[in-house]
Amino acid sequence: MPHALGCALCLGLAAATVARVAVVPATLAAAALLALAAAASHPNAAIAVAALALAVAGWGWGSARLTAIDRSVLAPRIGSTERAVVEVEEPPRSGSFELRMRALVLRWGELRPNEPVLLELPLGRTPPQGARLSLLGRLREPRGPSHGFDERAWLRHHGVHAVLRGGADWRVVGRRGGLSGVADRLHAWLGRGSAPGVGGVRRGVIEGVVLGEDQGLPDGLRNDFRASGLYHLLAVSGGNVLVVAAGTLWLAFLLGVPRLAAQTAVLATIGGYVLAVGAQPSVIRAGIAAALGSLAWLSGRQRDARYGLVVAGVALLAWSPYNALDPGFQLSFAAVLAIFVLAPRIRRRLEGYPFPPRARTGVTVSAACGLATAPVSWFQFHQIPLLTVPANAVGGFVVAPMLALALVCALLAPVAAPLAGALAWANGWLAAYLAACAHVFGTIPGAQVRAGRVAAALALGALGTAAYAWLRGRDRAQARLPPLGQRPAEDRARPAPAAGADRG
Repeated sequence: MPHALGCALCLGLAAATVARVAVVPATLAAAALLALAAAASHPNAAIAVAALALAVAGWGWGSARLTAIDRSVLAPRIGSTERAVVEVEEPPRSGSFELRMRALVLRWGELRPNEPVLLELPLGRTPPQGARLSLLGRLREPRGPSHGFDERAWLRHHGVHAVLRGGADWRVVGRRGGLSGVADRLHAWLGRGSAPGVGGVRRGVIEGVVLGEDQGLPDGLRNDFRASGLYHLLAVSGGNVLVVAAGTLWLAFLLGVPRLAAQTAVLATIGGYVLAVGAQPSVIRAGIAAALGSLAWLSGRQRDARYGLVVAGVALLAWSPYNALDPGFQLSFAAVLAIFVLAPRIRRRLEGYPFPPRARTGVTVSAACGLATAPVSWFQFHQIPLLTVPANAVGGFVVAPMLALALVCALLAPVAAPLAGALAWANGWLAAYLAACAHVFGTIPGAQVRAGRVAAALALGALGTAAYAWLRGRDRAQARLPPLGQRPAEDRARPAPAAGADRG
């Protein structure tokens, strides 16, 4: 029941991206519907009306949040040039002509806007994440649709309404503090200590697995990861959070830490990892789910992974309903829903085939996630990888050991640098293997679909296969049922128990 109410709230929050309503009327309507739900005599009717009330309330809240996100102090000043102070909020990405990164404008001339922008700097020096820069900059309008990408819409969905172009004379004047400063230090520690002594492509792959960053990969290899269906391994997801939580519990077990303290340590490490890698939708979703699981154990309540998914959806959409349009949000939630809904059915279909248990699990999850995320991949990127299942079966199993080794290296680097270097060297070979898998599968002819007709044919084939499998499953289930009012022959031949006989 709470799942339905939470889903209704999510739908209401997402509805604000389609049409907006005034907050006061939406609040009054939601309150009236809640009163009707409380007065309803039938439980199902009460739940339906309560769900509608939450949807209306979410619609009003989402509309208010979008209005706040769309408000900009800098947009009316596009074209002006001023002395500015900005904070770098993410690692810079190198383009063909400039460095690009998200930054927070603290000062623009005499203004104190505290507004995010897309900062562009000339190639050369690279500011670290969290650095506070002083520079002379010029505001420009984001670019419109071009080659299938609308920079203006994409930035607007992330609360950015202007691009700040700075010169080469920028200088560092400080660093941000507070919780953001802690996140910067954790990020720098992981980036520095996860692969000591490893460079080139191997380091880029390790950083992708640990931090979800692909800046260290060549464009060709990055495209190979996308074409092979392995690109999701370079994005931090629930698997990363699971490895962090399991590693913390294992370490606590070795040290003899009581379970209460161990679960508390799990909550702390999950929070630290989420801070280090940044507020990505998949990270927030996995972090909330893992934290709820630990809290459920601490409170002695039953765990239900679906609650984590619903709570994460509500949290992300309440913060910004634009997250519903984000590809990372859509891919992450589609994949998790597929694991809940499709994976068990596919696993039952594979029973009886000569698959090792681990291979069956990998194929099941890869197939379910591939089917669920294919529509999102097409509508967002106009491409569908076809070799997701074999590529993940061959290369996906190295990700968990890579992440574990990288975290161990980060812990050992300050106290046992030679041992950390040896482990990083071994981890580099795992990274090379993963890069080789991406290259091999990504360069196979027809590894991904880019033509609309082929995508439509694949969609029709998938729907037809699903319908056929469902009909066959229903027919088999009906064939196993005896005719109404009859018992199987062995039951009819069995004598009825004597009166008063023990039936226990």
